Amino acid sequence: MKNASRLKRVLDAGEFAVTAECGPPKGADSEVILKKGEKLKGYVDAVNVTDNQTAIVRMSSLAACALLKSAGLDPVLQMVVRDRNRIALQSDILGASALGIRNVLCLSGDHQCFGNQPQAAGVFDLDSIQFVEAVRNMRDMGVIVGGEALDGAPDLFIGAAANPFGDPQGFRAIRLGKKVRAGADFIQTQCIYNLERFETWLRMAHDKGLTEKTAILGGVTPLKSAGMARYMKNKVSGMDIPDAVIKRMEGVSKENQREEGVRICVETIERLKELNGVRGVHIMAIEWEEAVAGIVEKAGLFPRPALGEG
Repeated sequence: MKNASRLKRVLDAGEFAVTAECGPPKGADSEVILKKGEKLKGYVDAVNVTDNQTAIVRMSSLAACALLKSAGLDPVLQMVVRDRNRIALQSDILGASALGIRNVLCLSGDHQCFGNQPQAAGVFDLDSIQFVEAVRNMRDMGVIVGGEALDGAPDLFIGAAANPFGDPQGFRAIRLGKKVRAGADFIQTQCIYNLERFETWLRMAHDKGLTEKTAILGGVTPLKSAGMARYMKNKVSGMDIPDAVIKRMEGVSKENQREEGVRICVETIERLKELNGVRGVHIMAIEWEEAVAGIVEKAGLFPRPALGEG
């Protein structure tokens, strides 16, 4: 890549990467996203900008990424196939590259029935794996879907998501392999609370040779309360929160539960740092961005590596 992202350069240097997540506002106020970015600046290598997460209308991820880029951060453009056909997806990829955005995360997206526009038509013209492949072909071969040549290829570090906790677990490793073969340079996982089950998935990925072909970043989310832990366990699809974690959160006073949630998050990161095949962490603390700096410091991941300009 001609002008590699900081995230790619950190991984290429063999450093343990740190990314975080940033949710755009439900409005047009650019200061909201810039203030969130300021809380993360210097503590993470790249910042994911969610794409109408939970199917709720928000500022576009592309616009928010451009704002963060202008503020000196390395944005990761999240793009979901729920809302765009292949024409729009490829058009936005070209636009992102032209704006200097160097990372993209290709996703399916939360179904629209869960958001504030349940009557919206879902597009799903490509699935997330086909989207990864389309972006790779645009970058590496300079062609769009169907083979027509581009007048200038996009320059992007391509990511995808993985959920190690879905059933059957063996299929999750197979699906990861499909994304890696399609062209995923890095993988960000669902938030990890059940480390034993995560390690089983990681071994499966390693046995298939996938950890040598892509950079896996383990997802972590600091819990704010025992109630949040119970809700995520019972209501959020694909989440695996052991009862021991919930009991631990319940075992402290309500005013100390956020601190305990951060402590669990830091302990998880310290465990992930020791696992062969884990190349970094992705901290998902949406609407709690101020917690990220402390988590990074307590996990021994600050300061971030000093790298030459790409």
